[in-house]
Amino acid sequence: MSAQPAELPPRYLRTPEAARFLGLSGRTLEKHRTYGTGPRYSKLGGRVVYRVEDLQAWVERGSKASTSDLGVGTVLPARRHASDVLLRVSQPRR
Repeated sequence: MSAQPAELPPRYLRTPEAARFLGLSGRTLEKHRTYGTGPRYSKLGGRVVYRVEDLQAWVERGSKASTSDLGVGTVLPARRHASDVLLRVSQPRR
């Protein structure tokens, strides 16, 4: 037996599972995808899938320690935004 455990392949969730994981409705997650404000996703054939790591990273981007904390970034609401807002949010802070 090897001392190293076999690395598990990435776990992918479909939209309903990903929405439950995040505590959102499936429709809200679809809106985030449409407006470009949601977590990264992939399309396998015609199916939309999310990696668990990408969902966790999206949640972490909005994490704050207090109401005055600027945090790492901002998770925008699931609605249409001006393109300059999306560009500022998608670029990491320095």
